[in-house]
Amino acid sequence: MSTSAADVGATRPSLGQVLDFAWGRGPFTATEAMAGASLTRSTTIDAIDTLVETGVVRELANARDAGEYSAGRPARRFELPADLGAAIALDAGDTHLGVTVTDLARTPLAQVRADLDPQHTVGQRRAAILRHLDAALASSGVPRDRVLALCAGVAAPVARNGSSPPHPDGFWERTNPGLAEVLAGWAPVVDIKNDAVLAAAAEGDLGQAEGCRDYIALIAGERFGAGAVVDGHILHGAHGGVGEMVLLDHVRGVGSAEGLGPAITRIAEELLASEEAAADGALAALAASGLSAEPILALAASGDPDAAQVVRGAGDYLARVVAVLGSTYDPERVIVCGAIADAIEPVLDAARDVLRPLLHLPAPTILRSHLGADIVLAGAVSTALASARTVGLPRLVAQRLHG
Repeated sequence: MSTSAADVGATRPSLGQVLDFAWGRGPFTATEAMAGASLTRSTTIDAIDTLVETGVVRELANARDAGEYSAGRPARRFELPADLGAAIALDAGDTHLGVTVTDLARTPLAQVRADLDPQHTVGQRRAAILRHLDAALASSGVPRDRVLALCAGVAAPVARNGSSPPHPDGFWERTNPGLAEVLAGWAPVVDIKNDAVLAAAAEGDLGQAEGCRDYIALIAGERFGAGAVVDGHILHGAHGGVGEMVLLDHVRGVGSAEGLGPAITRIAEELLASEEAAADGALAALAASGLSAEPILALAASGDPDAAQVVRGAGDYLARVVAVLGSTYDPERVIVCGAIADAIEPVLDAARDVLRPLLHLPAPTILRSHLGADIVLAGAVSTALASARTVGLPRLVAQRLHG
């Protein structure tokens, strides 16, 4: 029995099986549902009729009325309406917030983006998140009682109950200001997840890890964070700390969890300070107006030798990080994620050149994510929709049957 069927009720498992079949499928016939749900014809029709009566499944024009030729009696056609309910996804970082409301077919209904003050108190951060969440739902036009699931990604480890452990500087408490309790009444199921865990969910659902059972989604912008998937399961740990990269502070040749953006800038500054770079070169000229990763990578792509040396240094740095992940989790792939991934391929090439000798195990393939800066939000949408399918929708059916 599927999770959905169990949630609908042990006396009517057929309802859950038909719901599972209908999810994301578009129009279907009773014959298709019978085969897909592995039910008898009479049981299938009874389940569909019940779901139609509760308003959860919609009956469409039959095949002949829809313009599709059908000899004999025309088949009845049905669908699970995408507008039956909605899912909400949040990406709550240290300095930014993204909120997306989607229908059950993943179509965005509203999106809100806002900057957040990194000096917020816990109470101020809660208030800001709730304010923008209210604005997004109001903009979507979805009544709150039709929200079937909510998932929020935070820049902190998250335990199974949605809480984060204390951080020496209070960072984790600010980025996850008790969201499990604050958002508990927003949907039948509310998930609070670490941002790298959601990046891993997004890569598995939409990205470079589709069909892969062992991979790491490595958020690599300002600081490293790793979402680890082993044997097809996203790993969490007792306090949600799997993938926290403070261990890099103790790795020779790495020394910190700084991400590729700061690392590229640091390596360029060190090169210029060493006087090995041309004093009148393009990299030195770039430094006069302030160094940052993207212009350095663009300079390297244009063939500048000093910027190319920076790229090689960044590749060596990344290779050592990947070697730690390779030895710890034995992944098939390591996917570099986040906004920086768009321009990072030269660094990945450099890392591939030096990675193999750093490992005894076969080296993982290093790939660039194609999901961009919104990867955490994409993973939150995937997670919320999965919860809507397995928990929110079956509860809606149960309410309409017994309410």
